Amino acid sequence: MIAGIDQFTSGQSVTGQATADPSSKIVRRRRVFYIPGYDPIHPRRYRELYRKEGSAQAEISGYTLSLKPGTTEGAFGWHVSSQIADDRVETDMEVMVWSDIVRDSMDASIVGTYLQLIRTAWIYITSGALSRLMLLRKGPVIAALYPVLMLLVQAVLALGLAVLVHEAIGALWAQVAPVGLLANVLGWCAGGFVGARLLHWFKRLDNKFFAYYLMHDYAYSAASQGENPPELEARMAEFKTRIRLALENPELDEVLVVGHSSGAHVGVSVLADLLRQGVPDDAPVLSFLSLGQVVPMVSFLPRAARLRRDLQYLSLQEQVAWVDVTAPGDGCAFALCDPVAVSGVATGQKRWPLVISAAFTQTLSPARWSELRWRFFRLHFQYLCAFDRPGDYDYFQITAGPQTLGARYKDRKASPARIDVEVSKYTSMALE
Repeated sequence: MIAGIDQFTSGQSVTGQATADPSSKIVRRRRVFYIPGYDPIHPRRYRELYRKEGSAQAEISGYTLSLKPGTTEGAFGWHVSSQIADDRVETDMEVMVWSDIVRDSMDASIVGTYLQLIRTAWIYITSGALSRLMLLRKGPVIAALYPVLMLLVQAVLALGLAVLVHEAIGALWAQVAPVGLLANVLGWCAGGFVGARLLHWFKRLDNKFFAYYLMHDYAYSAASQGENPPELEARMAEFKTRIRLALENPELDEVLVVGHSSGAHVGVSVLADLLRQGVPDDAPVLSFLSLGQVVPMVSFLPRAARLRRDLQYLSLQEQVAWVDVTAPGDGCAFALCDPVAVSGVATGQKRWPLVISAAFTQTLSPARWSELRWRFFRLHFQYLCAFDRPGDYDYFQITAGPQTLGARYKDRKASPARIDVEVSKYTSMALE
């Protein structure tokens, strides 16, 4: 891995012939394509998060950052102007929207969600994927089990309430007449109604429990055992087209793709498709930053051959610097798990990704860490936020600063705590 990144930034080709090092150029204009995870919320939340947290990080780190409406075509974006030391950089950010697909996939009834629970649990357990995932970080596995346990608790509480109502009606009925079929029917009807209302109440409060949200998330990939649904494949093709258009812009110095959470494995496949198609010879530097990735949740499934093939392809190519940033403090990500290696598709020629830690316990002050450490969902978005004790990971300097991603991390060694052994039971890359 280290040899690979040295080769990428040293200006040496695989044949050993000296070449120009495009990653070392100063960036004046950049285009960033941000691929969110499984998120039904309107993309404006990412603009407002960038505005708030970017302002905070700029004040902490001593540079300036300002936002204005987007200047390019696209579903949703904004423009960033930054002044870092003596360098002024103009950046156009674009959110690669698939929140409509997410919302459609979440449009399931309560009964439908419980059926998803049964099917998803069955797939992960019987395929052996769950037992293999448990060999990695425990945090994301616990996060995966959380919606199952929470929904089961809700069902037990609803059933218990239904039984109590049935018994209460039976007791009241017995005071005036013998309890018979009619009393039982009325009791169970009333109990079922009250139990159902409790389940609806839990669902309305899911913005606090996140049980339905996470269940839909895991069920979305598990439904096809790791294959991308057709609607997502179609949207990924649109993403590829948007990125390729940017690569044809001679005014840009870097095109940076950022994939967060589930967006990381979407980004892997989009970039693999793009590189197979070929990019212009005079294209700007193309870079890939994956944040808080949950790749093994998909790549460990039996029919994830497309993703495994793309992971291997992206790990071998020389055109795109790929840096993978996670943190052990993020219980929702497979922290420091090399997504290529653990998926069983690494080869001896592997170059990418460079796996590094955002080290929340070091880059956040004790007071800030104490405030955030039990807010698991919020910590999963910390990569997009300000650090009050920043290290070499600064989302805003990466997306709006004067260095390309490859230049910024050319001397960075991979985390010694990374997990880079083969774990997945399924390693086939043959597409059906």
